[in-house]
Amino acid sequence: MAVDEQQRISRRRFLAALGTAGSGAVPVRARAAAVGNGYTMPSLVFEDPATQRRLGALYAQALTDLAGAHTVPADPSVYDRAGLLGYPPGTVVRAGGGYPAPQRWTRDAAVNAWHAVSLLAPDVGRNTLWSVVERGPDGLIVQQDNQWWDQIVWVPAAWHHYLVTGDRAFLAKAYETSVNTLAARRARDLDASHGLFRGPGFMNDGISGYPDPPASDRVRSSFVLDHPGTDRLMCLSTNCLYYGAQSALAAMADVLGKPDRAASSRADAAQLRRTVDRHLWRPEAGTYAYLLHGNGQTDTSQEGAGLALALALGVADRDQARQVLDTTHWQPHGIVNVWPHFPRFDDTRPGRHNVMVWPMVHGLYGQAAAGAGRTDLFARAVDLLAELFSGTGFHELYDSVSGAVDGGWQAGGSGRAEHFVSQPDQTWSATAYLRLLHEGLFGLTFTEDALRLRPCLPAGWGPVSLRGLRYRGMTLDIALTGSGSRVRSCMVDGRGGEAVVAADGTGHHTVEFVLDGDLPAPGEHPS
Repeated sequence: MAVDEQQRISRRRFLAALGTAGSGAVPVRARAAAVGNGYTMPSLVFEDPATQRRLGALYAQALTDLAGAHTVPADPSVYDRAGLLGYPPGTVVRAGGGYPAPQRWTRDAAVNAWHAVSLLAPDVGRNTLWSVVERGPDGLIVQQDNQWWDQIVWVPAAWHHYLVTGDRAFLAKAYETSVNTLAARRARDLDASHGLFRGPGFMNDGISGYPDPPASDRVRSSFVLDHPGTDRLMCLSTNCLYYGAQSALAAMADVLGKPDRAASSRADAAQLRRTVDRHLWRPEAGTYAYLLHGNGQTDTSQEGAGLALALALGVADRDQARQVLDTTHWQPHGIVNVWPHFPRFDDTRPGRHNVMVWPMVHGLYGQAAAGAGRTDLFARAVDLLAELFSGTGFHELYDSVSGAVDGGWQAGGSGRAEHFVSQPDQTWSATAYLRLLHEGLFGLTFTEDALRLRPCLPAGWGPVSLRGLRYRGMTLDIALTGSGSRVRSCMVDGRGGEAVVAADGTGHHTVEFVLDGDLPAPGEHPS
């Protein structure tokens, strides 16, 4: 079929899709409530009715949950320790159901802003990020609590918020917060002998996520730091986040006209990347190790979040990324926190932070696969997540073999393994799905001066459109036809050109793609 004929078909299908959201549209009452909370509610429309029921309806449900139950009033006595919410203080995003309020947790706040909230509700995203910042002796700093390794994820999330919104006033304060937070963590947690940052893994605040030692059946606690030696671990995911934070700080400094800080932060990031390579890259296996113990011993388990962050944040180069994507172990229902089972667990009693699917971790990996143009792995990630969520809602974690909602096993107050609960209505499970579709399927890639689009459309999913998406001063309708990650043609407002929308635009715009197969892997020649 000729390109111009494909484009005409694309436009007809796209314009027809704009007339109806089809099955899975956000209900009118829920949409009105969401707008009242500061959200825009894009419509995701798959032309194929079965795909719309399977993926589109779940997208609408994730939007409804995020903008509804998960967005709560920002009580200043709880959420405004930095004095940045203003008056009226507005709303923030909670971590989810099942846990008591208030939920003022850095990791959840940063992840949810990064994955969806900054895009869909910029004011709510900003408030959510500020809700975990306080004023220290040297100025703004991410809250200093007993999970210090969580603090650093705030920095790349804040940089992403600026890229989405262009909010320079936010950026200036985010820069101050990032400088102070990185300085505190570098002073206390950089291991001088290895050059890596100490701290447990990004997702693994439970001892079930670690081998024995440091896990000890003599300690009657599930919390990782209660077990001796866990404060000296050097984990892949945490060091990837430090790399991302140092890179983000360098970018902030560039924008704010601070070249010396930009250069030093960029040098710190480059050094850390080399150090991660030296200590954790396993060339014989084509993947990364999980962690380094304080004595320098390596644990070669697969850490799902670590691999995803290495790919997404650029710790892995293109050849390493290809190897990781080719060698990663998938369980029947997705990417797990840590593979394989530690000896004290098995398929009948899987560890809560071991061989279990946490949708946020699985979603990170799926997003990384899309970023690398691996349409096959991206489709697998989305399909598995949709299967887990179907009929259950957005739970915290799932059994990786059966797909059942399950909290897994972990040491408890008795010192023996206890069965935990998988909490319902988890915000970062919903935002993981939203990010997969926004930044994976449609390839939304935010830069300081533009929105670039790098779609990843699995075969049989198209045509598909995302309409009513707010980006800075614009509203966008985006349509994809064909399949793959290679762009055959792109039309912006009916004119052919690059897949770029300038950040300073206003009004309503349409972007239409025809996709034609996957991009070649590194070392391959285009067909």
